[in-house]
Amino acid sequence: MTDTPDRPILQPGIDHPLELREIDDQVRIRVGDEELAGAAQALELREHTCSPVLYVRRSDIAPRFLQRSMQTSWCPYKGKASYFHIRLKDGSRLANAVWSYESPFAHIAAIKDRLAFYPDKVSVERLQATPA
Repeated sequence: MTDTPDRPILQPGIDHPLELREIDDQVRIRVGDEELAGAAQALELREHTCSPVLYVRRSDIAPRFLQRSMQTSWCPYKGKASYFHIRLKDGSRLANAVWSYESPFAHIAAIKDRLAFYPDKVSVERLQATPA
């Protein structure tokens, strides 16, 4: 994908709502029996008719797991997404399993540099918060 100034930029609204919130639960991220994050903080994004997506801080994932991809995509509500492959201990790689908005639009700035994972490639499990 090339950067072009003619891409649409849209604001969320009644016809396409975006709701971002911190969740109380931490999340565990795994590929098979390999743990990428044991107890990460996450933001949950609910967007229009899409399934909710959890975004974790990049610092919660060990850098050895991530390899930048050349793939990008464009969302008119969030901006340009960059992708990462996941490198596993056995040398295998899950292509473009992770995405991140490194310069999201102002109305969704809280997801900047956070990571989201494709659920068909990575297990993202919510850990129940323990009552105080």
